[in-house]
Amino acid sequence: MIKDIFRDWRVILMLIFLFFSLVAIMPNPLNNGVMIRTVIKDSPAYTAGIQSPKASSTLMSRERIISINNVQIKTEQDYYSAIQQLKPNITAQIQTSNTLYRVIPEVAFEDITLNETRIENITTEVFNETLNKTINITQQKEITKERVYYPEKPAYVGITVSQAPTTNLRKGLDLQGGTRVLLQPSGDENISTELLNNVVSVMEQRLNKYGITDVVIQPVSDMYGNKFVRVEIAGATDEEVRSLVASQGKFEAKIGEKTVFIGGKDITYVCQTAECAGIDPRAGCGASGTNEAVCRFRFSIALNPAAAQKQADISKDLPVVTDKGEPYLNETLDLFLDDSKMDSLNIGADLKGRAVTDIQISGSGTGRNIQEARTNALLNMKKLQTVLLTGSLPVKLNIAQIDSISPTLGNEFITSILIMMFVTIAAVVLVIFLKYREARITLPIAITMFSEVIILLGFAALVRWNLDLASIAGIIVAVGTGVDSQIVITDETLRGETNAMLGWKEKFKRAFFVIMASYFTAVVSMIPLLFTGAGLLKGFALTTIVGISIGVFITRPAYAAVIEKVIKKKD
Repeated sequence: MIKDIFRDWRVILMLIFLFFSLVAIMPNPLNNGVMIRTVIKDSPAYTAGIQSPKASSTLMSRERIISINNVQIKTEQDYYSAIQQLKPNITAQIQTSNTLYRVIPEVAFEDITLNETRIENITTEVFNETLNKTINITQQKEITKERVYYPEKPAYVGITVSQAPTTNLRKGLDLQGGTRVLLQPSGDENISTELLNNVVSVMEQRLNKYGITDVVIQPVSDMYGNKFVRVEIAGATDEEVRSLVASQGKFEAKIGEKTVFIGGKDITYVCQTAECAGIDPRAGCGASGTNEAVCRFRFSIALNPAAAQKQADISKDLPVVTDKGEPYLNETLDLFLDDSKMDSLNIGADLKGRAVTDIQISGSGTGRNIQEARTNALLNMKKLQTVLLTGSLPVKLNIAQIDSISPTLGNEFITSILIMMFVTIAAVVLVIFLKYREARITLPIAITMFSEVIILLGFAALVRWNLDLASIAGIIVAVGTGVDSQIVITDETLRGETNAMLGWKEKFKRAFFVIMASYFTAVVSMIPLLFTGAGLLKGFALTTIVGISIGVFITRPAYAAVIEKVIKKKD
């Protein structure tokens, strides 16, 4: 009988799917170390050459930290304990699954949001190339945060980690912690799907530039037709998400009231290398007039010919003024980010009416000391470079809803879910055994249940599907539906034992008629959930549809083959 079962093509088909599902999941309970999840750009780790994993990579192929200064790292606790031993400006050796890195940690810091926004006049000494001298520039700056350094805290490295994965299964935000934000476009209720997809594309580019990989960005809508963008960032706080995704990032360069060029659209190149980007070597860092330090940054960009010609057309009629014998135009090139002026650049007289494509952008960063000012200047430069590279969002987004889930709560969810699934399957198996009183029927049903779960998880690993609470609920529903179908097959088969007029084909035809009717009913009932709740129930609906499809077309025919052989053997 066993040979007959494993020769049946339906059973062979299920075994093939089981094999490839296990390969996709790639279970490895002995995988040690911690996985590098994100490397913050311009951090000590980034400077040392450590990179964030690609979003398209499988979890098991991502780089892992094995040791720090020859101290073995097996858990997250080991990692943070080793980090606490590092000292600023003293080289640390970080051994990963790829290679050995030498990282120079920095002093730990924290950006604190002020209770009240204050406006400060920042006076900066800047070397003017046109005038060939240093001049003072005073500008107003809105101060909303201040950076506080903590020399007594563990040194800053710039790496976020998670426990090394034992499978390729990806946990959703509910299970690993992080922030989910629902963004709604403002000012346009009839936003097109194409425009919404453009918003998602720009946001993905922007977050990738910041080195964030554990992020999900999806255009969604509710049953009333309202469109949203849902963003899920693992391990991020509310404030980090707000600063990364809620700002439009609109950059404009103006001469007077006329726009010369805008970010993304008119920019063909943005320098990000040390040769043409970084702290301005001429202006450097120094004390400002407000008992603060200030650092100037600069980087080169290239305009497209149309923007360069527009600049020439606007500047050709501007008068030239002279200050101490140095000629320049009487209007400045003003730089605006999200409609707030961030800097003003003098325009040399030799640029009047010329279509120049290569120009230099500059700005500043302030702090309580030189180190803090330098860090803030480089952060401001990175933000501006990102906006220039990716462009602004096509529409302004408002935060409609924001939810945070702690990693601790996510771990509690996983534990509760595993217990619940074990108890549920055990209860189902017990009820089936009490109904039929035969192991020859109960055992194939239990094996089929586990096979459906493994194949469904294999599918999730293959398509890099994030499993959240809604998806797990869908798995339970799919398995429950599969048990119902197996009971239908079993009852029809056993009923056929007392009715010799019915052949095996007729028995299974009657059983599968009921199963297919139930299948199409379940699929139709799930379709509305794909568009309900701004996509929050989409995981439940898709998991249920895929799960019951796997059951109907793969595992239930295999179960029918097994039960057919078992009943025939008894006869």
